[in-house]
This record gives sequence, C-alpha cells and structure tokens, in this order.
Amino acid sequence: MKFHLPAVLAAMLTIIPAAQAQVIVKDPWVRATVTEQKATGAFMKITSPADAILISIRTPLAGRTEIHEMAMVGDTMKMRQIPNLPLPADTTVELKPGGLHIMLYELTQQAKEGDTVPLTLLIESRGKQEIVEVNATVRPLNMHTH
Repeated sequence: MKFHLPAVLAAMLTIIPAAQAQVIVKDPWVRATVTEQKATGAFMKITSPADAILISIRTPLAGRTEIHEMAMVGDTMKMRQIPNLPLPADTTVELKPGGLHIMLYELTQQAKEGDTVPLTLLIESRGKQEIVEVNATVRPLNMHTH
C-alpha cells in the first residue's frame, strides 16, 4: 500500500488540533460518607485548552448533582448552587473543599474509602459538547486538601 505523503501529513495535521482540544481532569476524588448519609462532594482539577463551561456532572452514585461555590455573605461562608462553571483557556480550575465543588445528592450507596466512583463531565466549548469520563477515588471523611 502506498501513501501519498502530503495527504498523510494533511490528515495528521487535522487530527492534532482535535487531540489538543481535550479537557484534562486531574486528581478527581469523592469524600467518603457514613451509613445513611445522602450527600457528599466531588473534587478535581480541570484544565481546558480553550474557553469552556462545565455544564454538568453525572454519576451512578447520585440521583442528582449540583455545581456549587462557597462565598462570604457578610460574616458567614455560604454554599450556593451555580448554573455552570466557566473554564478559562489554559487555566486549571480547582474544585476543592471550601471552594468550588460538585455536590452529589440522593446517594444510591455509601461512598467507602478506597472505592472508585465513575463521573461523567459534560463540557461545552465553541458550541460543541464534550463528554469526559473519569474515575474518582473515595478519600477519607476528614480529607480537606489534596
């Protein structure tokens, strides 16, 4: 089989930008729960090569998920739901305890330390949607940083 070198190079060049458009998720984890607990948090670092928006996260562990932020309201730190999470280009957005995070509600089972929880992130960039699948490790209840 013969390859036409310019055609092969052109095909490779069209593949490279698509590969570079991948959103990178590092260090995903979920806080462990106790028996009968119905909510927990998910945390991670997300980097997008282009301006993007985290639209939602799904997981079989939870019946419902919400994107949350922590903010000072007067003298009180308050948690509130936000509709989506902007992901500025080439900037790592860290979801962590006490800051931006994902709340997992209506848990289907206990999140036990050492378990793995599949998470599906829906991200939109340049009018296109990308699904990113990650596996989050369940970390101890008292885990505050990573």
